[in-house]
Amino acid sequence: MNRGLSQKSLMMRSSLRSRRLVSAVPMYVHYLVAGRIGQFIVEDPMVLGHESAGIVSKVGPKVKHLKPGDRVAMEPGATCRVCEDCKRGRYELCPDIVFAATPPYDGTLARYYPIPADLCYKLPDHLTLEDGAMMEPLSVAIHAVANLAGLRANQTVVVFGAGPVGLLCMAVAKALGASRVIAVDIVPSRLEFAKSFAATEIYVPPPLEQGESRITYSERNANAMKEKLGIEERGKKAIDLVVEASGAEVSIQTGIFIARTGGTFVQLGMGAPQVVIPITTLLTKELNFKGSFRYGPGDYELAIALVEQGKIDLKPLITHRFTFDQAIEAFETTKVGKSPDGKPVIKAVISGPDVPVDVI
Repeated sequence: MNRGLSQKSLMMRSSLRSRRLVSAVPMYVHYLVAGRIGQFIVEDPMVLGHESAGIVSKVGPKVKHLKPGDRVAMEPGATCRVCEDCKRGRYELCPDIVFAATPPYDGTLARYYPIPADLCYKLPDHLTLEDGAMMEPLSVAIHAVANLAGLRANQTVVVFGAGPVGLLCMAVAKALGASRVIAVDIVPSRLEFAKSFAATEIYVPPPLEQGESRITYSERNANAMKEKLGIEERGKKAIDLVVEASGAEVSIQTGIFIARTGGTFVQLGMGAPQVVIPITTLLTKELNFKGSFRYGPGDYELAIALVEQGKIDLKPLITHRFTFDQAIEAFETTKVGKSPDGKPVIKAVISGPDVPVDVI
């Protein structure tokens, strides 16, 4: 990375140090198990943590909006601010982004973490550090549903995958006034939670039949889903937005079959690097097909506003809490998907070395 004086000025004059951090685990499990996510490959020891909140310890001389002791949500990606993407308001695509816990950069699971001050968002008094840490995955959902898809009130949404990000996509859709939020997953317990959290309806796909190709299965699944839930290609019973948050090939295929003619499809989940899609269906429907990666300008502010106003409640998503010394146990529990007592994991939180927090 070559940032010259601009990066030096950024970190020395306009940065702050934050302590008592929070961060999230599903992505980290990919690094622990596979050693990579897509083109991001772990080649050297790396500190984890990127879904974080903290308490300001020290600020640079040019920082005026924050002071030591402030509690902040931390946006974990520092961009170059001068490239074409940064200048056109798409800084999540910056080729020189320094993103916490993305190789080769260390993450936030430490006593102190230096960060540009404009990437810290002061938390309202009634929100906790745990709420602050959850602003990162919530911003991912906001980027997909509100920013890229441009969801409007009274539209209909299907979300494939009832994991943490999928659940938050449902919550964002509900908060923005969606008339119908359908959750799709193969795990009934996840769907039951989704129904209690933000979904208006749930759907469990049928099993794959012996010898059945995935694309044939997906078309059959889409037809079954339409029949069971009363979904049509056009009109008020059509699906305006499909958000695919699982990364599963059959979910991507089914989502294309289920979306309304002229509708929007946002791919958010990361699965296999290559998948087969029904391209003719995508073309003849003129689907607005978008990829969603991280978050961009305004997403963190909207996340905090929706939680501050009580339109999204993040607390039900945090199912497990660990001290800093229990970090290994936290990752192992998340990898297994449940604690020894059998309680399923949605989000686990690791408290910082001094006090809270790092979300997993």
